[in-house]
Amino acid sequence: MTPQKKTNIKILFFTILLLILVNVIGNQFFHRFDLTKDKRYTLSQTSLNIIKDVKEPLIIDVFLKGQFPGEFKKLQTETQQILEEFKAYNKNISFQFVNPIENEDERDTIMQSFIERGLTPVNVSVDDKGKQIQEVVFPWAIATYNGKSVKVPLLKNLMGASTAEKVVSSVQHLEYAFANAFNTISKAKEKKVAIIKGNGELHDILMADFIKQVRENYYIGTFTLDSVAKKPNESLAYLKKYDLAIIAKPTEKFSDEEKLVLDQFVMHGGKTMWLVDQVNIEMDSLYNDSGSTLAYPFDLNLNDLFFKYGVRINPTLVKDLMATPIALATGEKGSATQYTQYPWFYSPLIYPSSKNPIVSNLEALQFQFANGMDTLKNGIKKTILLQSSPYSKWVGTPVEVNLNMVNDRPEQSDFKNTGNIPVAVLMEGKFHSVYENRVLPFTEKTFQTQGKNNKMIVVSDGDLIRNQLDKNHQPLELGYDKWTNKLYGNKEFMMNCVNYLLDDNGLINIRSKEVTLPLLDKEKVYASYTRSQVITVGLPIAILGIFGLVFTYFRKRKYAK
Repeated sequence: MTPQKKTNIKILFFTILLLILVNVIGNQFFHRFDLTKDKRYTLSQTSLNIIKDVKEPLIIDVFLKGQFPGEFKKLQTETQQILEEFKAYNKNISFQFVNPIENEDERDTIMQSFIERGLTPVNVSVDDKGKQIQEVVFPWAIATYNGKSVKVPLLKNLMGASTAEKVVSSVQHLEYAFANAFNTISKAKEKKVAIIKGNGELHDILMADFIKQVRENYYIGTFTLDSVAKKPNESLAYLKKYDLAIIAKPTEKFSDEEKLVLDQFVMHGGKTMWLVDQVNIEMDSLYNDSGSTLAYPFDLNLNDLFFKYGVRINPTLVKDLMATPIALATGEKGSATQYTQYPWFYSPLIYPSSKNPIVSNLEALQFQFANGMDTLKNGIKKTILLQSSPYSKWVGTPVEVNLNMVNDRPEQSDFKNTGNIPVAVLMEGKFHSVYENRVLPFTEKTFQTQGKNNKMIVVSDGDLIRNQLDKNHQPLELGYDKWTNKLYGNKEFMMNCVNYLLDDNGLINIRSKEVTLPLLDKEKVYASYTRSQVITVGLPIAILGIFGLVFTYFRKRKYAK
């Protein structure tokens, strides 16, 4: 054997040995490298903690298989990438992409079954060199674990946004969408939510969609304050077993005893969410012969409580030029009533601008007869989650409200420097009791004048949580307006509030993740379509051809000798 061959064998041996050693070390020290600038594929520690406890097979069916327009192709690719990241950290996670309407014979039946399950399709119209392409897309996934399944929305509904903008926003929330779904089906329920009753709050059927959604992650039940009149101490002790209390649109005064129970619930660490109206008016009261009604303030006996906590709800209405429409009957054609949509200035369309994870990249919300709010200085941290547009103002009450207002065309100058009125505020800190240095309405041994660190959300519109009913008096999805066929972000906002108030593992903070997706300017591409083809297709082929010719030339020259 020649010395050269011996040397080659040694090199081969050491190379094999090095590869084996690298593989052994690699198996012991697992790490994935994310070279993207925005760390798009780096899972947060919260997500890793959630999937760490997945001990059984977790299967995800993604309904994004097929030939899609470019925007949805991007959503398809990004969904696959994020699921591969989850799978890399836990081998119990598996996924598959499915085309639910691949079989043309069963297409209509399957589409109907999906719609009945709440998996609504999206009809996409995309321009491709002047041609209109119509596609039906199901931007959903189903995660299944231990016989329990949950829907995962992949496409966010952003009003007025293009398909490309919707996809970008959706990609930013893919990790949160899947992590939240995994948490829902793999974790046992722990936290308890109380829906407060006894003071004329909304009926359960008008909050049915919200209650149904909350029930997926938390225990939820009704707590009636009627028992406070006879057994205040026992009522308080029972309420303390809950982690969150939701007070949705009360219409009757709270007694001092009831206020003390709610106050001490807060002092002992209970989270609260208030959805309160300070003005008495309903849309239904406008549908009469005159088309008008009187909006007037009414006292719930809560002003001192909110003032102590650091916020004031004023007996005013927010009038906003950025408004959602209402549908009014304007005539008849044959036997069918004709409806026309008009902007309704007492129904503000709120676009969140805060960076708080509760409203981060949230779609627009529909408010109805919202009241203006003030924040007060008292040492409590306050975050304005939602506020009216710059072209809005207060309207004092009592005031007559008339449907003929839809014909008004107010000038923007009338709303100068009067806008950005807070309508939803998050408060965090150590709250002081409203009964501090006051005579207690009943004796309570566990009374505290100051609580520990706590959170509270106050919304100046009780209807934000209300869902509409269909013609059979069945609840519709929260945020859906059947009269205008529009879907607003009310449901996502409400669920984000609940998750934020009760979230101990930081899951809600994933919503703050920012992802930057480079998108082609289609107008420029269409204007120089041939040039783009030459650069993207022809040039690489030409370079490869030149390289082949040069390589062949030098090879022949070398071996010709």
